[in-house]
Formats: sequence, structure tokens, C-alpha cells
Amino acid sequence: MRVACCLVLHKQNEAEHAASDVSDTTTAAHSEQDPAATPACDAIASEPSPRGVCAGTGIIAAHALMQQLLAKAFLAAQSRATVLVHGETGTGKELIAAAIHGNSKRRTGRFVRLNCASLSESLLESELFGHERGAFTGAIGQRKGRFEQAHLGTLFLDEVSEIPLALQVKLLRFLQEREFERVGGDETLQVDVRVVAATNRDLRAMVADHTFREDLYYRLNVVRLEVPPLRARPSDVPLLAEHFLARYAGENEKDMRGFAADAMAALVGHAWPGNVRELQNVIEQAVVLCELDEIGLDDLRMHVGTRQDDPIRLIVPGVTLAELERFAILKTLDSVGGSPTKAAAILGVSRRTIQYRLREWGIATGLERGVDEPFDDAS
Repeated sequence: MRVACCLVLHKQNEAEHAASDVSDTTTAAHSEQDPAATPACDAIASEPSPRGVCAGTGIIAAHALMQQLLAKAFLAAQSRATVLVHGETGTGKELIAAAIHGNSKRRTGRFVRLNCASLSESLLESELFGHERGAFTGAIGQRKGRFEQAHLGTLFLDEVSEIPLALQVKLLRFLQEREFERVGGDETLQVDVRVVAATNRDLRAMVADHTFREDLYYRLNVVRLEVPPLRARPSDVPLLAEHFLARYAGENEKDMRGFAADAMAALVGHAWPGNVRELQNVIEQAVVLCELDEIGLDDLRMHVGTRQDDPIRLIVPGVTLAELERFAILKTLDSVGGSPTKAAAILGVSRRTIQYRLREWGIATGLERGVDEPFDDAS
């Protein structure tokens, strides 16, 4: 069965992760009332819609790399294994973790999040394991930690690489024995929790530098999922851009009809060092500041094209001929200012071929504004 999904990032900021105690967890009873609180990807293995969107998920995509990733995530979801999700910042690692939870037997339990980089060592220990009354100054009562909150569910540890070495020992013990003590307590507690961890750092290199425990690395790295950067799947950029355009146009009560060809070419050709989060920000800003009903190149507040130190890499195998064709056409249009005639001359095809492809992709209308020739409808 074909698995398709494209990462639409709805990740909360770090402060929200650190501050929330109960608000970032959901029970089975709450999940029906607030499905967004625990993103469940029940359609992760469903056939995609024509635009590559899987209904009922927080993930939207069509690229082969994402399909391969989500197929592995679906298999991992059926197990009890600990999962390590690795990828650059802004790629949507939390959504992958939520998809694993939503497709597992634990989906009726809580999906609890914790950003390990946002707290000091002492606070992080209390957040993970809880504390007893009087355990430290300000501990006026007993508090359950994230492990207890996630009993019979999933605990997502974001930026797990930032856990201090002293706490890594306690996390390792839990992964091995499934037991722990609250801070300031002597009662040994046992809970049934599945751990999904995420990081954008090279844990192997950290092990070599003695900043991350090797034994903990192997305990976390039972199933490893690599989330590809956005630049490695350029065919997903139009899907994401259109999604964010519709979303923010609706939020701002603006009637937007799409992107001009040069704008879309620039989006596809950009390196996206910030990945989906950066794209989301660029589209939201463009919608807010655009004075027309179509996003043009001038509306995009970004460095157009790729960075010299971070060129686009198309992974072959891993992309289809259609994706290669789309990338070549849009990238060439970007380099010649959106002119189909000039792009056709460079690519060795007819101008009509360029125009029909753009119309097929739903961005041909952008050529009707500020370009040297009209659409050629001759057969």
C-alpha cells in the first residue's frame, strides 16, 4: 500500500513545551474532544488524495523519501521498541513521533512531550521523574513527572542530546529496568511507557566526544528514523506552500489565488536551511504583506535561490523522472526571470511544453503577469 504524507509543522515553541504540565498531554477521553492535542495519524497507510495529503493526519506529503520514512514509522508503531528520530531543525520530528503514537496500540493513552533543552538539569530531573514534597526549595507538594503522566502511552523526548550526563544515567536505568524514583523520594515506581526521542545532532560524534553515553545511545537507537530535509524533496515544496497559503489566507480573511511562476520557482529552488518551519514563516509573511491576490517573487522575504555553502541535492535514486523534470523547469525559470521562451531555449524544449507543464502544475497563471509572452494555446 502506498504511504504518502508531507510534513506540515505545527510544533509549539520551546517555551510552551517547558511551561506546560498537563496541557501537553491527552487522555483517551480527551482525544475525541481535542484531536489536535494528540496528533494521531490513523491514515498514515491510506491512499493519498490527489494533492498528496493523507486525511486525518498532521502530515502532508508525496515524495518517495517521505513515503519510505512513513512506511518505516508505521512498522515501528506496531512494536514496543524505543525509536530515535533524527533530522535537521524544522523538519517535523515531533509529527513523526506523534504518528508513531497514533498508529500504535498505545494511541488511546497519552502522548506526552518534553523539550530537554529548555530546562536546567535540576528542573529537567523533576520534569522527567517528578518530586516529593520538600524535595527542594519551592516543592510544596508531590508532583508526578512526565514518565508517570505517560503511563500506558508515549513519552516524546525532544532534543534528547541536551540531557546532562548525570541525568543520562537515570534515563538509561529507566529504559533498562522501567523503574525510577521521584526526586526526594525512596519509593521505586514502575510505569509502562514507550519512549520516542528526537535530536538534530550527531549522537555518535557526541559519544566519541564523551558528551553522550554510549550505552544510552544504543538503548535509544533501537529503531532509527531519518527525516529528510526539505531541500532533498523539492516536489513537496508546492504542496506545503499551497497548504500554508490556504491556511494563512483564511486566517487573515484574504482571497488569494496562488503563486506566480517566478515565486513558486524561487520557493522550489531555495535551500530551506530552516526546513518546513522556515517555509511556513515565509508564506505567512507573504500572505500578510501581499497587496494583490497572487504571491509574487517580491512578496517572498527570503534569500532567493540556494546558499553557496548549502546547494540543493537531489537524491537519485529517490526521486521520479517527473520530479526531476519539475525541478529542472522551475529552477531554470527562476534563473531567467520567469520567461518560458528563455527557459525553453536552455532546456531544449518548446515554449509550449514549458507552459503546459506549468498549467498542469497549477502555476501557469503567474506567467500572465509581467512576462514577455502570453500563453500559447495552439496545438
